[in-house]
Amino acid sequence: MEGWLESLTQFFVDWGYSGMFLAALAAGSIIPIGSEVVFVLLAGLGLDPLWLIVAATAGNTLGGMTCYWVGMLGKREWLVRLGVTEQKLQRATQFLKGRGAWMAFFAFAPYIGEAIAVALGFMRSNMLTTAVAMSLGKAVRYVVLWLGYLGVLAL
Repeated sequence: MEGWLESLTQFFVDWGYSGMFLAALAAGSIIPIGSEVVFVLLAGLGLDPLWLIVAATAGNTLGGMTCYWVGMLGKREWLVRLGVTEQKLQRATQFLKGRGAWMAFFAFAPYIGEAIAVALGFMRSNMLTTAVAMSLGKAVRYVVLWLGYLGVLAL
């Protein structure tokens, strides 16, 4: 399995900005892959950090919006089958109640980010506001990752 993961990471790195987009797309969806490794490897190869952040943010937001669209389907049993546990969905729904689509900003959070996006779709939050808030949160995440890579922030 470890060789498979290394090969996949190498594939993403070989594809540069497009690979960053694809890795972030997968990571933003329910696929358990870390786009951070690809980001750091590509940054280490000298790719422009602004375009890395743009590619990563766009891919991760699109991946997160797939979770939102799955939530809009409204079938809890499908969500559980996709790996969003009933407990995660319940916690995310409680967290989001009364707060609105801007809570999509926190969709970058590990472990609960996908559940937040799914819950927002399930609750039929405003799609445009959700997408904007989600992209802002994910952009901040990659900027923080970049600053950590530079050593400006201790991560």
